[in-house]
Amino acid sequence: MTPTGGGPEEDALAPLSEINVTPFVDVMLVLLIVFMVAAPMMVAGVPVNLPRTDAPRLAEPREPLVVTLTADGVVRVGEQAMGTGQVVSTLAPIAAEAPDRPVLLRADRSLSYGEAMTVLGALSRAGFSRVSLLAEMPR
Repeated sequence: MTPTGGGPEEDALAPLSEINVTPFVDVMLVLLIVFMVAAPMMVAGVPVNLPRTDAPRLAEPREPLVVTLTADGVVRVGEQAMGTGQVVSTLAPIAAEAPDRPVLLRADRSLSYGEAMTVLGALSRAGFSRVSLLAEMPR
């Protein structure tokens, strides 16, 4: 008999200090297979035979024209500076080439509403019908 009071039978009943990961791996592999089978079904949607058409493809969206109205009243198209009176004559050829091209107007916040409306009117007279005003998003 040992000093702890146990015999050889107690050694056989002692807890194991190793973790058996085989059941865990088995469960993970089953889950992997389930997701591999189910994922394409969730993305594919309902199968439909679509009709054919002779319609032309839609054109790629054009890059917008950025017009900037600075605090001192100067209008800039890209890097080219001009006065408000020159907007129509400068941009009319561009509008004749692509009247559906979007225009983005950036105006300094210190300007009055009337000054921005003058530039908007000039853009409209030049032939642009899609003009958007840009603003800064709050942080």
